Amino acid sequence: MNMRRRDLNKYNKLVKEYDEHPLVQSMKTYVQHGTTTTYDHSVRVAKLSYLLNTKLRLHADEQILVPAAFLHDFFLYDWHDEPKVSVRNFTAMHGFTHPKKAADNAKEVFDINDETYDAISSHMWPLTITKVPKSKEAKILCAADKMVALKETFEKNRFFHKKG
Repeated sequence: MNMRRRDLNKYNKLVKEYDEHPLVQSMKTYVQHGTTTTYDHSVRVAKLSYLLNTKLRLHADEQILVPAAFLHDFFLYDWHDEPKVSVRNFTAMHGFTHPKKAADNAKEVFDINDETYDAISSHMWPLTITKVPKSKEAKILCAADKMVALKETFEKNRFFHKKG
């Protein structure tokens, strides 16, 4: 994702406080979507959210959108280590539970506002069917997360990259 220098400077100012935090840096140790780290995924989602808002002139509040996108997977654990759960206990699975965990962590560590919390906690919709994104910022984050996750998953999947 290429940004013009002015956009990159503005984006960097919006994430600086979060990016410098040791717990955010620890996200580089957690892998998801093939070989992509949670940190790299979150950076991509934040940049795409910023670009969608800017280029499409969606007029979302960048002070809510960019931090929410940057912290949307701030759950701080390796979900591959979770115990396998049965279908009867599906709510314990990572996809359903990590949005709230990430929002709770962001609230505790950074004291984010309610709008940012809601955007983070609804980013897995429609999987989390009761957490519908309501704000413009939450909808942009939800869409950007799906786009980035699909790209990361497909580019790392050998089925889609057969030789010959």
